[in-house]
Amino acid sequence: MDDHSAPVPLRAWTGRVDGEGPDHARWHQRVRPAQRTRGSSAPHVAVVGFRTDEGVRRNGGRAGAADGPEALRSALAPMVPHPSIARGDVQLVDHGDAVTVGEDLETGHRDAAAMIASALGAPGSLLTVVLGGGHETAWACYLGLVSFLGAGTDAPEARPRWGVLNLDAHFDLRREDRATSGTPFLQMAEAERAAGRDLAYAVLGISEASNTGALFDTARELGVRWLTDLECLDGGTGAVQSFVEEVVADLDVLYLTIDLDVLPAAAAPGVSAPAGLGVPLPLIVTAVRAAAASGKLALIDVVELNPGLDVDSRTARTAARLIDLAVRQHLAAAPSGV
Repeated sequence: MDDHSAPVPLRAWTGRVDGEGPDHARWHQRVRPAQRTRGSSAPHVAVVGFRTDEGVRRNGGRAGAADGPEALRSALAPMVPHPSIARGDVQLVDHGDAVTVGEDLETGHRDAAAMIASALGAPGSLLTVVLGGGHETAWACYLGLVSFLGAGTDAPEARPRWGVLNLDAHFDLRREDRATSGTPFLQMAEAERAAGRDLAYAVLGISEASNTGALFDTARELGVRWLTDLECLDGGTGAVQSFVEEVVADLDVLYLTIDLDVLPAAAAPGVSAPAGLGVPLPLIVTAVRAAAASGKLALIDVVELNPGLDVDSRTARTAARLIDLAVRQHLAAAPSGV
């Protein structure tokens, strides 16, 4: 193990024990380190952490998101999982954390991408959940996903059509000299263009007060689809459901990224850039459930949790519930009927 990775923080996977067996199971009682399951092809949900906030620092935000993965594990630990996980039919496998050391975000990205690709490609993998980290985590997710999708595929037309749905107040399409938490989707678009492809990118929750005209112009140039926070409020559950279903309809594989600053500051105070308005939690729940119910979700990340700024672990608990909802809905939609 090198300086840019860390073992599974088992101290975070602890909590109340009411008894043994599926009727008492909680997340922390079902999680196993990946090292202990190596060689198994059992159906499983994988967890990967990326301890990073160098991208947030470069973007002028409030550092602290590097502590997000452990806080998210602690918030997930006491939750009751989907029945298939409680019974042991589906395992929970934790691969540990990739780590950005100092200002070396580029090496952190490479290490995280390798872990994500490995988790996606492991026999029996049903879903990979990435715990961020700042939104620079998304670039590592992209690198890991395209590596996984392209493995053993020489013909571009044989690759599944994939896309990314971002629940976020920001486009994160900034043009900078180096990667930050505000650049990952422009990086993706440019990388896809260089490979002769267009990026299928959609954002739900855009704040018109937080994105410059230049960012809107870039989004239009790239063919980005978006729904603003006000459109979410005005259209309600129906508008959110329809938007997600339309985004997913043309895809074979979906990558869902949840930037917690899409939520109102009252629900998510512990982020680097708290929202002045935000999209209410019930509408974000609708978006997450619709994405997971599609049966196309392969990769999900949750980013921008800053535990040092959280209030009563409010943001971490909200994020953990969204993760659990996504896992539950995805397993319920799985063709295997798990």
